[in-house]
Amino acid sequence: MTTDAEQALRVDRRTTGAEGVVVLDLRDPAGAELPAWEPGAHVDLVLADGLVRQYSLCGDPADRTLWRVAVLREPEGRGGSVHVHEQLVEGATVGVRGPRNHFPLAEAPRYLFVAGGIGITPILPMLRATEAAGREWELHYGGRSRRSMAFLEALEDATGERITLHPQDEVGLIDLDRLLGVPRPDTLVYCCGPEPLLAAVEARCAAWPEGALHVERFTPRDAGEPVRSDAFEVELATTGEVLTVPPEKSVLQVLEEAGVDVLSSCTEGTCGTCETGVLGGEVDHRDSLLTPAEQAANDTMFVCVSRAAGPRLVLDL
Repeated sequence: MTTDAEQALRVDRRTTGAEGVVVLDLRDPAGAELPAWEPGAHVDLVLADGLVRQYSLCGDPADRTLWRVAVLREPEGRGGSVHVHEQLVEGATVGVRGPRNHFPLAEAPRYLFVAGGIGITPILPMLRATEAAGREWELHYGGRSRRSMAFLEALEDATGERITLHPQDEVGLIDLDRLLGVPRPDTLVYCCGPEPLLAAVEARCAAWPEGALHVERFTPRDAGEPVRSDAFEVELATTGEVLTVPPEKSVLQVLEEAGVDVLSSCTEGTCGTCETGVLGGEVDHRDSLLTPAEQAANDTMFVCVSRAAGPRLVLDL
């Protein structure tokens, strides 16, 4: 199965991971192996009424028979988590696409992991991988309370010098100034959680070496106003067709209206499904995925949110 294909998987087991969190074990109904994945990967759950939502894989990459996701119920969200909590019972079938990985674990001698709430999910396989590789690492994991912190039991068993829990109602917020105030040589920082935590970590890592910080967002960051307020053109390299993108539409919308088949999912620039190669022109990157270095390379874009910084883009379509 390619990462773009959809596969029907069965909810083999459903458990409670924490207050408001369900953990789903997904398997192929026929017992077939699932595509390989590495720490940081996520899958799309294709839900009812066109809902498609992304969830990090938090199981064991070595187990090719099982994909595990943990889902926080968000009543004020767009409906995906509520559907999962109310409809995906044991025995139910759900469409799944992936895996994709825009949060890969890079090689480093040392790692500092910072997780907030359900942001622990992509971090868990990273802990196992760094431990297996014999690397130095530490985890700081915060949440509103112990009741709200998923997978706490397994982590509590391993608390000590490497793992520090920060239930906010007991000890307050994670002391990021102490953790990140002085850049550490040969250390990569991996952070996932709510936007206030990510923004605070990014601010404190501004003085760290370029590429030291890796973050994953569940919600889009504020990209500000577009570089251009007027229309621009996109040229399709395979056919030479030129399409006009007006200010009120995304590149993705214009491509779809022209009958160009582009797989998409979140439409917010957070999942990476609609990544498209760029062969010419300058991109106004408005996603929440690419690093500054990746943006500067100007060879890819997420057409659901990113736009042109100049008059025309040439896309690898």
